Parts: sequence; structure tokens; C-alpha cells
Amino acid sequence: MKILNIGSLNIDKVYSVPHFAAAGETLTALHMDTFPGGKGLNQSVALARAGAEVYAAGAIGSDGQFLADLLCRSGAHVEHLQTCRDVPTGHAIIQLDPAGQNSIIISAGANGVLSEEYIDGVLACFGPGDLLLTQNETSGGPYAMKKAKERGMKIAFNASPINGDLPKYPLELVDWFLINELEGQTLAGIQETDPEKVLEALLEKFPQAAIVLTLGGDGVLYGKGTDRFSHGVFKVPVVDTTGAGDTFCGYFLASLAKGLSPQEALHTASMASALAIGVKGAAVSIPTWAEVQKFGETH
Repeated sequence: MKILNIGSLNIDKVYSVPHFAAAGETLTALHMDTFPGGKGLNQSVALARAGAEVYAAGAIGSDGQFLADLLCRSGAHVEHLQTCRDVPTGHAIIQLDPAGQNSIIISAGANGVLSEEYIDGVLACFGPGDLLLTQNETSGGPYAMKKAKERGMKIAFNASPINGDLPKYPLELVDWFLINELEGQTLAGIQETDPEKVLEALLEKFPQAAIVLTLGGDGVLYGKGTDRFSHGVFKVPVVDTTGAGDTFCGYFLASLAKGLSPQEALHTASMASALAIGVKGAAVSIPTWAEVQKFGETH
């Protein structure tokens, strides 16, 4: 299975702060780091480091070549990336507090200029048996999903970030939803906070899909048809949660591509995300398959 990830590529500016800035507050950062990021890049790196055959698609500016280099070093195919000379690479401003929690502001940059012509050209290289992974951080997502399904591809959707664009997506075409609690509540159209009830509402609304509902420190729930599985988190020191969800997403899909069962995929993805939160940064924190297997030997 080839996995095509049409997603965002960002330059992350991470500001370590004593607390998140409040309205009207001017806050001096304790430290600032620059990292590669973007949900598309993070998930492609996770897929590649987990051993999947992944093709990264999206756009960077002339300032973003190091993002393409990282993807290449991680094992992802980068021939479908495009470089925009007149638009800067997308970027994120991330506040990181002492507990490792984050608050993020994103500027789309080149992520917002993916055209239908570009998407058609990329999809021409894929077909039945392949998988499209996409998120809600670039232009062209709904179009890519429709055209991918026409080509017989399966679709995995990470509905992040939650915003007014979601109604534009043909969600009835999705085969795998990889979402957190807030995203699950929004997609289900309910205010329910019980995650099991959110899962059931999603399965009723999208009976054709498998639902992977991540719950932060409470683990993850999985549902498809009559199947229901759950997995807890591994208790490890938290340094930075940025990218943990992307790590989980990539490792879950890569595990399925390797032939693992959904239960095994949940276990492997949970180990990978536990390793990721122990390192500052998003893409740079994503472990390799060998590191995940070594972690599993002692946990």
C-alpha cells in the first residue's frame, strides 16, 4: 500500500513560557526554538519512520527546503512537493508551558495555495489499494478526497484544526477518522463529554468508517462496525506534547499497512506517542520503529 499524505508543512517557532499569555498580557519567553512542523510533515515523518511507503505532498516556500530535507532523511518520498517562490512556508507560533502543554497559532503560507491542477497531477500516480491521508490545514482537501475516492483509494482524515471549513469536506467518503475528543464532539454534532457516547454517535453518523478517538491522558478508543477496542497511555515524563497526536496517527496507519490488527496498531501507536512527548519539538521528537520496539520490551 502506498500512502499519499497531502498535508501542511510548517516552520514552528516554539516559545517556552511560564504560562500561556492572557488577553492583554505581554509575556517574555524563557526560551525560543525553531523546529520543522506542520501536521502533514509530522505525520509523513511518523509514517516513514514506522516503515510505511509514504509520499509527502504539499507546498513550501523558498525558506522551507530544510523541511523537504528532513522528510527525505526520514524515508518519505518528496518528488510531489512543490516550492512556491512568491509565498513563504507556513509557520506556527507555539506557546509551551512548564507542564509540556501547548497553545498554537498557525499562518497557512504556502499550505494555502494547493490548486486543483496540482492535486490532479499528484493523484495521477495513485490508485486502488492506495491510501490518501489528509488534514484540515491546507487548501484543496475536499477536492483531493473526492478525486482520490474516484480513483479507488481509501481515505484517512485527521479533522484538525476544527474550523468553519469542515462542512466543505465529503466526510461520507472517509474510511478512517483519526480525531481527538473535541474534534469528535464537533463531527458528531453533540455536546456530550462521555467519550464512549461520542464514539457511538460518530459510528452512527459515519457507519462506513473506523473511528480512532484519542483522549489525551486517558488513552484512545476505536470503533468499527461492532468492534470496540481501547488502549491506555504509557506513563512517561512529559516534556512537550506537540506532535504526539501526529505521531500516533502516522504509527497507527503504518501499523495497519504492515498487516497488524487494529488492537496491535493502537498498542504500537501509543508507544510511539509516549516516546514523542519525552522530546521537545514535533517532527524531531518522532521515534523510529526500532526505538518503539525497544520501548515495548521494557514497558
